[in-house]
Amino acid sequence: MTSQLDTLMEKLRSVEAEIEVEMAKRREELRFRVENQRIIFEREVLEAQRAIKTRLSRYLLDAHPLSVLTAPVIYSMFVPIVVLDLTVQLYQSFCFPVYGIPKVRRRDYLVFDRHHLAYLNAIEKLNCAYCSYANGMVAFVREVAARTEIYWCPIKHARRMLGPHPYYQGFADFGDAEGFRGKLEALKNGVKIQGAI
Repeated sequence: MTSQLDTLMEKLRSVEAEIEVEMAKRREELRFRVENQRIIFEREVLEAQRAIKTRLSRYLLDAHPLSVLTAPVIYSMFVPIVVLDLTVQLYQSFCFPVYGIPKVRRRDYLVFDRHHLAYLNAIEKLNCAYCSYANGMVAFVREVAARTEIYWCPIKHARRMLGPHPYYQGFADFGDAEGFRGKLEALKNGVKIQGAI
């Protein structure tokens, strides 16, 4: 028997697929394609992008003074992010095989492709690389934590949570002791993640 929640989750997956189709259409409109993990723009598009690139000197002259002053604070976060990256990789390398949890492929979360945009200057490209690393790392860590939660505590919270991970809806309801024990029993042979390698 399919519950209303299962029906809604199926609708969500359907909408996500529609979003992917629309994004593909938008890529065609912007006249670029991805071949063998390389981004290829049409020549005219590249020329138009280069024409609107802000020169580095103009970019620095136009920069808000407080942005310049706070940049070292932003970039100081690089060190804890790298430490987090290394520790989470070690954690899943040692613990996930013991728990029967499929490892998370880090490369699926760290995407560096904005340097192909000809309208970005060197500082903008550096900023984009930093944001890609920071946000990709947070997404990677979230996936590792989500898979850990599946194994150790597949129980929904009593209060509404903003932005739950994709596995959360499959957790036992708060207060459903039998449902929780059933989830744990089902995990005896390891965690199954759809699409995991």
